[in-house]
Amino acid sequence: MTPDPEQSRARLEAERGRVVAALEHLRRQHPGSLDDEADESHMDNHMAETATVTLDREIDYSLEENELRVLKAIDEALARIDAGTYGRCERCGGEIEGERLEALPWATLCIEDKRKDERG
Repeated sequence: MTPDPEQSRARLEAERGRVVAALEHLRRQHPGSLDDEADESHMDNHMAETATVTLDREIDYSLEENELRVLKAIDEALARIDAGTYGRCERCGGEIEGERLEALPWATLCIEDKRKDERG
């Protein structure tokens, strides 16, 4: 049984707020470029310091990329609620299992089609 679309909307909007806040935090944490951060000190940077800055920035970029993907998926799920297609598998048109939508409210595939995707 598909969850109530309005309950799903509330969950999606709450999650959207969390994702937007996380993105804003990441962007505030590193507002400049990697070169700016590495050049903050006028002294010569040691290779280890530069490597640490680079690794930290790459981790943040990965986190930001993931949050952007989740944000896009949430926005698309909210659009499906508005369109009346929320809870329908994009591949087979069948109902996405309620338990799946409870766990992942922006899911686009039923569990069977998701398994097929993962198997290749």
